[in-house]
Amino acid sequence: MFLRSLEIMNKTDSNNYPFTIPAIKNLVSLQFEKNVTFFVGENGSGKSTILEAMAYQCGFNTAGGSKNNSYEVDASHSVLGDHLRLSWMPKVTNGFFMRAETFYHFASHLDTMPESLRHYGGRSLHEQSHGEAFLSLFSHRFGKQAIYILDEPEAALSPARQLALLRIIREMENDAQFIIATHSPILLGYPNAQILNFDAQPVQNIRYEDTMHYIITRRFLENRDKVLSEVFDD
Repeated sequence: MFLRSLEIMNKTDSNNYPFTIPAIKNLVSLQFEKNVTFFVGENGSGKSTILEAMAYQCGFNTAGGSKNNSYEVDASHSVLGDHLRLSWMPKVTNGFFMRAETFYHFASHLDTMPESLRHYGGRSLHEQSHGEAFLSLFSHRFGKQAIYILDEPEAALSPARQLALLRIIREMENDAQFIIATHSPILLGYPNAQILNFDAQPVQNIRYEDTMHYIITRRFLENRDKVLSEVFDD
């Protein structure tokens, strides 16, 4: 494990975004206990904001990519980045920040550097389906001695390909660190991962079986008709 903890400092602008987000407003520090950590919580709970600030402090492009990817996307600047301090042991400089929402722009950026495509499976990510392109990134670009910050990597992945991503993580777990924001109960089921709940104040560890993602999915699968009746009659 490389990244041990993060700390938010100098909350002098606490009345403005992103310090108005409860999870960030009440957060002093986070401790990373495993090589695989998941961030869970409702939309707007601060998961992506923290990931983006971490990517900024790592020197990765906050629009998605590594230190070697220079391109611009509107609203990709990290407001929180300058207020974050990361504690490493040891520090690594290799890695990647993957943002599902800006992945199209990243793929377009790669097309301007055809010599780089060999690191992503040998052909344009735009020539593959969205899910295939995601897996090409995970399979070909990811390596050892690195940190990978992933924001909703399940966005384009079928359930079967989410399982394929879990296998990739498993193969690299001892030599790389993953910090992942997700809504996927499949990804969250990764064995012995740390799960941090951004719906709790302050952010705290949560068991897989206690996440709303697991509870709602299990209830739906076990009693679909009843759940849908409740939703439609509400």
